[in-house]
Amino acid sequence: QVQLVESGGGLVQAGGSLNLSCAASGRTFDLYAIGWFRQAPGKEREFVGAISSNGGSQYLADSVKGRFFISRDNAQKMVYLQMNSLKPEDTAVYYCAAPRLANYVSRAIHDYDYWGQGTQVTVSS
Repeated sequence: QVQLVESGGGLVQAGGSLNLSCAASGRTFDLYAIGWFRQAPGKEREFVGAISSNGGSQYLADSVKGRFFISRDNAQKMVYLQMNSLKPEDTAVYYCAAPRLANYVSRAIHDYDYWGQGTQVTVSS
């Protein structure tokens, strides 16, 4: 199993940047792909991006491609979501998650069993 805690959210002006962190605990963290999702008020939770267990592959939603980047440090049990050129429509609670099948990189919410509590990102216009 893996436990996840997000941090780094906050209020930023449009065009600004934030770097979200996802801290993990659990002995097998380096076996897990990690996904990032977000949920805006009144909307369904959506896929933002994911990174494979060794960091060799990253996948991003079209809406954030070229602006957001995912990285991880397995020695520190950390995953990062670097968000640049932020837009008001990026406002949401951001979650990191680990899949039921450890290194299964998926865009589907139902494939993820382990979730953090979320961190709020607010982008002002």
